[in-house]
Amino acid sequence: MSQVSKDSSSAKRVGMVSLGCPKALVDSERILTQLKLEGYDVVPTYQDADVVVINTCGFIDSAKQESLDAISEAMKENGKVIVTGCMGKGKDADTIKQRNPGILAVTGPQAYEDVVGAVHAWLPPSKDHNPHTDLIPPQGVKLTPRHYSYLKISEGCNHKCTFCIIPDMRGKLVSRDAGSVLDEAERLVAAGTKELLVISQDTSAYGVDVKYKTSFWQGRPVKTRMLELCEALGDMGIWVRLHYVYPYPHVDDVIPLMAAGKIVPYLDIPFQHASPKILKAMKRPAAAENNLERIKAWRAICPELTIRSTFIVGFPGETEEDFQILLDFLEEAQLDRVGCFTYSAVDGAQANALADPVPEELKLERQQRFMEVQARISAARLQAKVGTIQQVLVDEVTPEGAVARSQADAPEIDGCVFIDGARHLKPGDFVTVEIEEADEYDMWGHIVS
Repeated sequence: MSQVSKDSSSAKRVGMVSLGCPKALVDSERILTQLKLEGYDVVPTYQDADVVVINTCGFIDSAKQESLDAISEAMKENGKVIVTGCMGKGKDADTIKQRNPGILAVTGPQAYEDVVGAVHAWLPPSKDHNPHTDLIPPQGVKLTPRHYSYLKISEGCNHKCTFCIIPDMRGKLVSRDAGSVLDEAERLVAAGTKELLVISQDTSAYGVDVKYKTSFWQGRPVKTRMLELCEALGDMGIWVRLHYVYPYPHVDDVIPLMAAGKIVPYLDIPFQHASPKILKAMKRPAAAENNLERIKAWRAICPELTIRSTFIVGFPGETEEDFQILLDFLEEAQLDRVGCFTYSAVDGAQANALADPVPEELKLERQQRFMEVQARISAARLQAKVGTIQQVLVDEVTPEGAVARSQADAPEIDGCVFIDGARHLKPGDFVTVEIEEADEYDMWGHIVS
C-alpha cells in the first residue's frame, strides 16, 4: 500500500493500493493529494484504514488477475473497498461486483471526482480539518521517491491497435495545457525532483487534439507540442526522460536536444514488431525499414542515445518467417533495452477475431529465442561502456554501497549501476563514476574524484 502520513486521532484514514503502469500511479497520486487536502490521512496497512481504494490495471489478463486478487485480499483484510482504474467499467466492473458483493463502489479510469465522492459517501471528512493549517506540499502526495517524479502530459489515445483496449478504457487523446504541465514540473523540481519522467499513452501525439495551441508559462508563449515542451523542461537543470514515444517523423526534432544535453538521450518507443504483415494486422504506425533508417539517423546525431522498446511475439497469423524478420530487425537495430511479451487475448480487442492463432507453446518458445538474441545484444552494448565515465543518479544506499542509474536507465524497468562501498552517498545524489564491469542488464563502477 501507499506511504505513511502523520497519525491523527480525528482524521479519517484511507489506504491505497496502486497497480499497473506509471500513468495509473499518477492517477493514484492525484486521488491521494485531493483526499489529503480534505484532511484524510493516508495509512500503509489494511488494519489502519477506514476505507481502502484500489486502482486497478486491465491491460492484459495477468494484470486483471493481479487486480482481482488485490481486491479479494482487501475485502478479506478490511472489507470496506472502493475500486477505480482500468477495470472499473464495462464487463470488468460487472465481474468485480459479482465476485465482491459487499464492495462499496466501482469507478472507471481517471474518475478522480467519482473516487473522492465515493470516499465522502462512506467516510465523510473530519469536521476538525483546517485547510489553512493542515498544509499539503506544493507537489502534492507522491508515491515515488523524492528525487524522481512522473509527469503525465495527456490522457487517452487516438490509435486503434488491434491488440489494445486502452482507447476504450481511457478514451481519446486529451492533452494537458502546456503551461499547467510546466507549472507542475516547476513545483516538483522545487520540491527536490532530480529526474522527470514524461509519460502519457502517446507522448509524440501531445497537442494534436488541440492543434498545438499556444499556452503561456512564466509570461512566455509555449506551444502545446512535444518539441516546445521538451525545450522548456530542458531549461530546468534536471534529467528529463521521454516514455511511450511513437516513432512519428517529428520525433527527429528532439534528438538535437539530447545531443546538446538538454534532455536525457533516451527514447522509450514501443515498436511491437518488425514484420510488415504483422504490423499491418496490429494497425501500428511506421514500417520497420523506416524505423531502422531513423534509428541510424538518430544515432548519427546523438551517439549516446539509448533506445528502449517492447515487442509482442505470437500475434495471430505470425509465421516463422514473420518471427525471423523480427529477429533480423533486432540484429540490425541494436536496441539497448527490450521487453518481450507473448500475445495475450484481451476481452474486447479486435485481434481476438483474427485467424491463425499461435499455439501457446510456440509463443513461449519464440519469446525465449527472442530474449536470447536480445540478451546478447544488450550485453555487448553494456560491455562497450566499460571504461567510460558516466554521470549517475543514486536511488538507494545499502550496506554494500550505492545503487544508482545512468542516463540509459529508467527506474523500475531498466538496469542499475552499483557503486561498492559508497555508503556516504544518499538518494538523489548525482555522482560521476567510471564503469568497471557489466552484464546483460547492470553495470558496476567506482566514483571518479
